[in-house]
This record gives sequence, C-alpha cells and structure tokens, in this order.
Amino acid sequence: MKVHQLSALPVHLQSECAQLSDLLARLRVARQIKQADAAIRAGLSRNTAYRIERGEPGLAMGQLLRYLDAIAPGMTLVELLTESDPALLQQQREDQRRRVRSLTQAELEELNF
Repeated sequence: MKVHQLSALPVHLQSECAQLSDLLARLRVARQIKQADAAIRAGLSRNTAYRIERGEPGLAMGQLLRYLDAIAPGMTLVELLTESDPALLQQQREDQRRRVRSLTQAELEELNF
C-alpha cells in the first residue's frame, strides 16, 4: 500500500519541508542556475529537482544534499537555513527595492466602494 508522505507528516514538519524547499529554490534562482542544470549537476532527474523545490517529504536526504551541493558547492544545510549566502542576501535587497506598479483604471474602480 502506497503511503502519501505529506499526509503522514505532522503540520509542523510539513512547514519545515516547505521552508527548506523554498530556501533551495530561492538559492538556485539567486545564483541564476536553471532547475534543469542543477538537476544534471546533482545527478537527478528534472522531475526530482521539481519535487525537491515543491517540498515533497518522500525524497531521500542524499538527494536534497546533492541538489544543494549542485547549486552551492560546499554549502551545508546549516548555512542554507541561516540564509547567509551572499547571493540570497543580494536577492533579498533587490526584492525590497522593487517598485510598486500603478493600478489600472479597472483596478481603481474595483477598489472604489
């Protein structure tokens, strides 16, 4: 019988899976590495890389570590979780500087109540 790993996890562990996957995805984007390229470097399929970044808990720890090493060689999980990577810090600064676009006339009318 197949067990769905996500439904078998307590909510707080589901949250940790989501946090870890989000950090891996953000790190990959911050370092400007395509998901397919990171998968190849890690010796994983593109689908497995996708599942890692979705936070699926049924993946092996070795796959996560290989994926991390493919994105940031030598980085540990502790370093990833502290978000101390310069690329992540730069990305956070850029995200904070993004300008807010003006609302369209239709959006303004929708908000006018």
